[in-house]
Amino acid sequence: MKEKVVLAYSGGLDTTAIIPWLKENFDYEVICCCVDCGQGEELDGLEERAKLSGASKLYIEDIVDDFCDNYVVPCVQAHAVYENKYLLGTSMARPAIAKKLVEIARKEGATAICHGATGKGNDQIRFELGIKALAPDIKIIAPWRMTDVWTMDSREDEIEYCRQHGIDLPFDASQSYSRDRNLWHISHEGLELEDPANEPNYEHLLVLGVTPEKAPDEGEYVTMTFEKGVPKSINGESMKVSDIIRKLNELGGKHGIGICDIVENRVVGMKSRGVYETPGGTILYEAHQQLEELVLDRATYETKEEMGNKLSQIVYEGKWFTPLREAVQAFIESTQEYVTGEVKFKLYKGNIIKAGTTSPYSLYSESLASFTTGELYDHHDAEGFINLFGLPLKVRALKMQETDKK
Repeated sequence: MKEKVVLAYSGGLDTTAIIPWLKENFDYEVICCCVDCGQGEELDGLEERAKLSGASKLYIEDIVDDFCDNYVVPCVQAHAVYENKYLLGTSMARPAIAKKLVEIARKEGATAICHGATGKGNDQIRFELGIKALAPDIKIIAPWRMTDVWTMDSREDEIEYCRQHGIDLPFDASQSYSRDRNLWHISHEGLELEDPANEPNYEHLLVLGVTPEKAPDEGEYVTMTFEKGVPKSINGESMKVSDIIRKLNELGGKHGIGICDIVENRVVGMKSRGVYETPGGTILYEAHQQLEELVLDRATYETKEEMGNKLSQIVYEGKWFTPLREAVQAFIESTQEYVTGEVKFKLYKGNIIKAGTTSPYSLYSESLASFTTGELYDHHDAEGFINLFGLPLKVRALKMQETDKK
């Protein structure tokens, strides 16, 4: 009886070519597993294609709600942003996918898991750290790193390989962007983006929305509610998190929100240029932070910002299934106890403009913040505070005066 391998299958040319390659070089029975994180129409026709390519079985596993509730929400609550720009769309999905691949491998009694990530990217790290953490006994096969066996290095090579194995596929060798899509975002790499000197060809590139120039000339008001840091409704309509993201994607795309052109530092040490479209995610991050400004005290807010940056690094580096991620997330969740309320904002030509925030746990006191004197604040107290707060500066200045005189 042949050993089984579970292949992380997207239906694209790379993973389609990997099916006959695995059978030819390892004599495995190939079980394909496509993990649905919200790729949409990319899933059309996968079963026929996988079977045509030699797979014995295809799983299409819908984990959209799991992805949104258990991976996206913690990052939103943390305001986890890698290098101040990237909202972790691919990074958040990879551990969720790895977990499902392990689950299917256990179900099928597979001895190996194979992925089609390249040897230059971050995804190989994210997939493999997840698999190692959850199933250290399962073998990992990464064809693109096995250059002695995997001899294809172009789309033309892969198409020809498939033809030689009797697989006629609807792919051509024309160049296109390298994309990754899920419910949260879509990323674009390649073509003109490979040279940072080039402006992105947004007319050809954008999938989820339009540029701000092409957005409507009229702004649109949106109201959202949160409970303990979790989004609950849009414009008075209660929805689950995945549907909230879908709706915000629609609104954000319409108004040119969430287009990010970044040169980021990959884990493997190189810089990479890409364009990300995250319309709904950008709105959700901003709305959540709008509420936190009202609810969190200064010291907690500052520490949470540090922990959010730490979580972004953890997620980007593929270290989701670690005690550190659990500990950081536990801190973040403790800060969300009172992040409940309503936020209102206006979407207008790429901008998210605040239009009012309310919360039963607001720490904002109008009587304290106003220019009139309230009972809790005596202006005379400020003098003593400033004297003590500025004491180190004054002592140093006096010491410098003494030194200068000498």
